Order: sequence, then C-alpha cells, then structure tokens
Amino acid sequence: MKVLGFLLQKEFRQIRRDTTILRIMFMLPIIQLVIFPLAIDFDVKSINISIVDQDHSTYSQKLISKIASSGYFKVVSAETSFKKSLTYIEKGQADLIMEIPAGFERNLVREGVQKIGISVDAINGTKAGIGGQYLNSIITDFNVNIDMNLRGAVAPEQSGAIDITYTNWFNPRAEYKYNVVPAILVLLLTMIGGFVTALNIVKEKEVGTIEQINVTPIKKWEFILGKLIPFWVIGMIVFTLGLTISWLVYGIVPRGSFLTLYSFAAVYLVALLGFGLLISTYSDNQVQAMFVAFFFIMIFILMSGFFTSTDGMPGWAKVISNMTPVAHFVKTDRMIILKGSGFNDVKMEFFYLVGFAAILNGWAIRNYKKTN
Repeated sequence: MKVLGFLLQKEFRQIRRDTTILRIMFMLPIIQLVIFPLAIDFDVKSINISIVDQDHSTYSQKLISKIASSGYFKVVSAETSFKKSLTYIEKGQADLIMEIPAGFERNLVREGVQKIGISVDAINGTKAGIGGQYLNSIITDFNVNIDMNLRGAVAPEQSGAIDITYTNWFNPRAEYKYNVVPAILVLLLTMIGGFVTALNIVKEKEVGTIEQINVTPIKKWEFILGKLIPFWVIGMIVFTLGLTISWLVYGIVPRGSFLTLYSFAAVYLVALLGFGLLISTYSDNQVQAMFVAFFFIMIFILMSGFFTSTDGMPGWAKVISNMTPVAHFVKTDRMIILKGSGFNDVKMEFFYLVGFAAILNGWAIRNYKKTN
C-alpha cells in the first residue's frame, strides 16, 4: 500500500500540473449542462404550412384560423392548386401542405364526412412526424367542435364512448430538459472515464516514464489502481458539480436517495475508467487511444437511449445496448433523479455495472505489460 500511496501522490501532482486537462474536465459540465438541454429540444414549435383552399367557405376559413392560431404552425402561403403549393416544399419554405377540397362545407353539412389531404415533407422525419400529429390533433378538435356535430352530439356517457384523460407522471409538463439533463450527467462521467484515462498510460509511454515505472517493484494492480483513483475522485467532484448546476439552472433535484445515486455513479465511473485504461494498454500513442475511445464512446452514447428509447430498437440492437455500461446508467440515473426509484427498483442495473467494472479493470490489469 505504501507503493500505491507514492504512485497516487505522483499522479495527483501530474494532473495538477496539466492545467489544460483540469480546465476541460471542470468546464465540460458547465458547458454541457447549461447549453445542451436548451439546444437539444425535440419539441417542434415552428412548422411552416402551405394551404390549398379550394372551397373558400366559412368552415374552411375557421379551420385555417384554428391552425394559424395554434402557436405551432406558420401559414407561409395560400394557393389555389396543390402543384403551386408543392413548390414551397421543394424550396424548403414549407414543411406541410393541407389541401381543402371544393365542397368541403357542403359535404360536412349534408353527409357529415369530408376528407382533407395532408402532405408532409419527410426529409426531417422528426419534424414531419410531430407536425403531422399536431395537425391531426387540431383537425380532430375542429371536427368535434363544429356546430353541426355539436347539435347532433350525444353525451359520451349515453353513447358508451370512452373519454380518455392522461397525466404525465414524473415530468408533468413533458419538458424535454428533464429527460436530457440526467442523461448529460452520465455523459460527463463517460467523457472523463473514457477519454481522459485512455490518454493517461499512453502519455507515459510517449514520454518514456513508463519504462522507469516498469523497473520498480510496483505490482500491476497497484499501477492500474494508481491511475484509476485520481480520476475517480475528479469524476465524483464533476458529478457533484453537475448535480449542483442541474439544481441551480433547471431546478432539478433528485427525487431518489443521494446515497443510491452516488453509489451508481461511483461504480459506473470505475467501469468507465477501466475501459479507458484498457484502451490505453492497447494503444501505442495518444492519437490511437483517442480515436479508439471516440469510436466506442460514440457507439455507447448512440445505443444508450440518450436520444431514442431502447425499447423501440430491434432485438440485435437491444443486445448491443445491454452490453454497454452507459445504457444501464442512463436508465437508472433517470429513474433515481426523476422517478425517485430506490435501490431495490434498480438493483439489477447495479449488478450489471459491477460486472462491467470487474471485467474491464481485470482485463486492463491483465493486459498491462510490465517487464521487470
């Protein structure tokens, strides 16, 4: 343990001298947590719509007014034909076209049924999907509230219709920032654990100090532990800084136990540090280490459920997702912070992370080639 103590002193001094790395590690949470949740917002609030009104009736004007006043749509043109309206989509000036056919009001009054054409620019799949849903919702609401249907309406309880009401639990206003902030906290630890440590042993190789360490009686596990502990301490400080910024900027306070949250963060950080050290043992220089770490961390992030739910992935993708520690911590971090889940609710994820930590660090120790 005495040898490990000397090694830790040397590592902390080395990190303290590298002011660039320190600035990056402590500026990263501020930049990520203040800017990203505001920038990454999947709520689509400005959708350009081109309208083809071939009826020019009172009802068609009411429908257009309802769409324009919804706050989601901006009417960029009102044309007399679909062909003219299509040019707005081709030029990228409109996202949707709504075509109201001739006889719209007459058919509604006489037959109670009328079709409306909606064409969506699907180049941006997210915007197209959400924009189409918004428009469908507005048209459905218009249909329910038009005078003709109100006069002939039958009370829901009399007709046997199901009246659906819903509530968003744990995120009542369904704000995207509440979904993003806990996931970004995980990314903070991922960056520190993956990138910074991946460069650490390689740097020793490049400057030649690894050869001096190799001729000392230090054991392999002591060497890896000496590299791991300083970044683990820094990672926990950064995690605390991230939680503080989440509270100060977004008012997000973990609903679950801090002990549970920090226990997961501690084990997750050990796993990621082991991953970074493993890359470091395989790489000959910092460029190699950086590219390999970037390759894997991109996969980890994209498969973690940060942007899309892992439930919607195909079977093979779910298997890969479960094999990444990031996916497990993103899931548990959201559950503890937003839902207030206890340890029993997420204990399987904890065991997964312990497994990742044991495998990755054991592999790193085994692969570290020490020659006496």
